[in-house]
Amino acid sequence: MKEWTKFGLIAAVFLAAYYIPWDHPVIRQSGLESFMMLQEYARQHVLTCLIPAFFIAGAIAVFVSQASVLKYFGAAANRILSYSVASVSGTVLAVCSCTVLPLFAGIYTRGAGIGPATAFLYSGPAINVLAIILTAKVLGWKIGLARAVGAVSFSVIAGLMMAFIYRKDDANRTAGQLYIPDADEKTRALWQDGAYMLTMVLILVFAAFASPTDGDAPIWSILFAAKWYVTSALLVVLAVMLKIWFTKEELVSWVRATWDFMKQIFPLLVGGVLVAGFLLGRPGHPALIPEHFIVSLVGGNSLWANLFASISGALMYFATLTEVPILQGLIGSGMGQGPALALLLAGPALSLPSMIALAGIMGLKKTMTYCSIVVVLSTMVGMGYGWLMG
Repeated sequence: MKEWTKFGLIAAVFLAAYYIPWDHPVIRQSGLESFMMLQEYARQHVLTCLIPAFFIAGAIAVFVSQASVLKYFGAAANRILSYSVASVSGTVLAVCSCTVLPLFAGIYTRGAGIGPATAFLYSGPAINVLAIILTAKVLGWKIGLARAVGAVSFSVIAGLMMAFIYRKDDANRTAGQLYIPDADEKTRALWQDGAYMLTMVLILVFAAFASPTDGDAPIWSILFAAKWYVTSALLVVLAVMLKIWFTKEELVSWVRATWDFMKQIFPLLVGGVLVAGFLLGRPGHPALIPEHFIVSLVGGNSLWANLFASISGALMYFATLTEVPILQGLIGSGMGQGPALALLLAGPALSLPSMIALAGIMGLKKTMTYCSIVVVLSTMVGMGYGWLMG
């Protein structure tokens, strides 16, 4: 099967090179946009978001015991506890749909159930307190409140649905496996491991802290101005921890695990960004599918408008907080309130690059199921909200 996949990729590249009219102005512009989007992604997200996320994922795989993951996120864990923890994780991790992937891969490969893991996968980019506040301020408190309620609810509902659909797969993953606590092997106290993980999470949060917009509370401007000072201090603290608390063998294992996640996910993300840029371009820059074509299809509150908004949002790539000004422009061009909420609920949590990478983590079937659940829920909630606002 792998050889056929390789052959298919080679054939697809050959056919694209042979038949696509690369000298056409629209195709040229789309090709340029794909690489401009890749450059933007590399400059704004790789060093400040993805690299810290990969190191956190590697730390989860090496230093977090499988017994601990199973206790909070396993298929047999207390549902109220596991879904509560997963559904509010986005309030801490203000990450985009691609940055959350290494973190998801870390807990999933350690034995987390598909339900709590996908609840975490959705909530990471979707339940961003700053984004919800910005939504309420720019687009109105009603849609801001609807986004907050919808995002928290979606993470739980999507997780429960995935857990129900793939309950047999979860049972097979844990059947016959004996999980032995590794407390006797630990060389550090629990608080030391907690401080180490918290430090890396804070590095991710501050390094990825987005520039405030006009009218934001002064605290956000202060935090943004201090982000690199705080990040540098946290890196020094992390270096001291690594020097004092960890052995050379542990650090080597950590780097290897980080590299394994990077090899698995990063090439797929790069390919996904190139495809997304070619088809949709960056906000305000036309590509193969022009923005005005999308706007013309999301007016009103019909089933089609909400479904199209959900699918479009799922395919587009939104960096953290960028969805709000984009929606502001679309609403100004005639986008309905229902489709706007549908795009807000589907967009930040999904993107074409993240879908491609996610398929490499948990398989194409589970990925398509998860994406379909998010799109359907976004469409239904968008229609309901549009009806209430109408």
